[in-house]
Amino acid sequence: MKNNLLRIFVFVVVLTGIFTSCNKDLDRTPTNETTADAAYSSAEGYKQALAKVYGSYALTGSSGPNSTDLGGIDPGTSDFLRLYWVAQEITTDEAMIIWSDPGLPEFHNLNWSSSNVMLTGLYNRCLYQITVCNEFIREASDGKLSSRGITGTAADSVRFYRAEARFLRAFQYWVVMDLFANPPFVTETDPIGSYLPKQISRANLFNYIESELKAIEGGMIAPRQNEYGRVDQAAVWALLARLYLNAEVYLGQGNGRFTDAITYASKVINSGYTLSPNYRYLFLADNNTNNNEILLPINYDGVFTQNWGGTTFIINAAINNELNPPAFGVPTGGWGGMRSTKNLPLLFGDYSGNTDKRAMFVGSTLEITDPSVYKQGLAVVKFKNITSTGATPSSANGTFASTDFPLFRLSEMYLVYAEAVLRGGAGGSMTTALQYINSLRTRAFGNTGGNLNTLTLNDILDERGRELYWEAYRRTDLIRFGIFTSASYLWPWKGGVQGGRGVDPKYNIFPIPATDIIANPNLAQNTGY
Repeated sequence: MKNNLLRIFVFVVVLTGIFTSCNKDLDRTPTNETTADAAYSSAEGYKQALAKVYGSYALTGSSGPNSTDLGGIDPGTSDFLRLYWVAQEITTDEAMIIWSDPGLPEFHNLNWSSSNVMLTGLYNRCLYQITVCNEFIREASDGKLSSRGITGTAADSVRFYRAEARFLRAFQYWVVMDLFANPPFVTETDPIGSYLPKQISRANLFNYIESELKAIEGGMIAPRQNEYGRVDQAAVWALLARLYLNAEVYLGQGNGRFTDAITYASKVINSGYTLSPNYRYLFLADNNTNNNEILLPINYDGVFTQNWGGTTFIINAAINNELNPPAFGVPTGGWGGMRSTKNLPLLFGDYSGNTDKRAMFVGSTLEITDPSVYKQGLAVVKFKNITSTGATPSSANGTFASTDFPLFRLSEMYLVYAEAVLRGGAGGSMTTALQYINSLRTRAFGNTGGNLNTLTLNDILDERGRELYWEAYRRTDLIRFGIFTSASYLWPWKGGVQGGRGVDPKYNIFPIPATDIIANPNLAQNTGY
């Protein structure tokens, strides 16, 4: 178990149930015996409530792993990371899943519809988390602080918490903008209760996210000065850099913001974070210790954040019982569900890992001729529920993982900088871009033998594949490079055929779930669905 103050607060606040469940509406009125004035009577109370805001990323519900805040989806699949990871990875060349649960086969086949239960769950989870953020921000307003007699340093602390909640809301709005393009939109200033939110366009949501991040930038705790697992100023810069790198996707060709991407990636790079000497340690159960590379994780703990999603899902589903599950910190056995297509290991050349230490694959069969057979394709064992000393955390006997998931890493900023330079952004240099890429490769190879002398955009895409695989980047990357739906780049079973095929470009955006289109006349469906 990770002895982390925020984790304990998550546990406390879930038990006290400060917030209510949400199954469809974007904004609901919390109902609980504990009144808001009692819960928010001190800065400490606000911190416990803030833990629920963070906890909504790692928990499915307030009553353990078999409960969920959402309706219409199995609790085991309703965790944010599990749903988001499936949408970002199973749809790409990096992963396939053999399970035939409703909605899952459509992801790799790129043929989902607006009634897909997994997409509906992801959409509702995102909106629920926005609701939780809105409620906290509303209760943390200066007017509320004044009325509750919270002043001085206590009020200053709550203002930091409020800025963190605004960041988490901005991040979640970035997720729904990237996935669904034109979602419903609600902030803390909108009515509570029976209210049908208006739809916001992707371009307007981009502007909102940018303005929110700029507004809180100066009010965040300085880089590396906050508690582990909480937002600091560098995370704000990192999300801005990511937003700007993808601006042409969100705003249309000719609206690139590559100069801004360089500016904000540089802010992160120069903020005091450093690359971890050992790449593999970034994905182990003690990655919360001695780690200056992860800017912001989702915290998972085998006792306090038990659910069947998160890194428990990523680790367990990647192995089966023949792969010695205890060696991966899974004494109860693997689930045998996911593996890579051949495109991912072939990025590494010698995918056994003897050359590029980032290559972590098990198996001998590259080709997948039958998507329902787990042993076809290589198992990806990048994430493990063991510590850097090889021990399995004692928490929950390994049933639930204690491995944190990185939402932002310093290495991503090196890659953002280099790509933005190659795409014509000002304020950077090709020399520095090459140095940043080679710093990742030097770590990967253990020496300078794998370093590059020149850089192309294709080099950047391949390096992102090697550095960030299975970290929920790939769909967004392939869309930015224009090859997610096109026939110009194929992988096994893309579009539902063994050799792969191009599909309708409408699949670059997910549909608004049919249930919300029916329920809210303010919403228009995305084109093609």
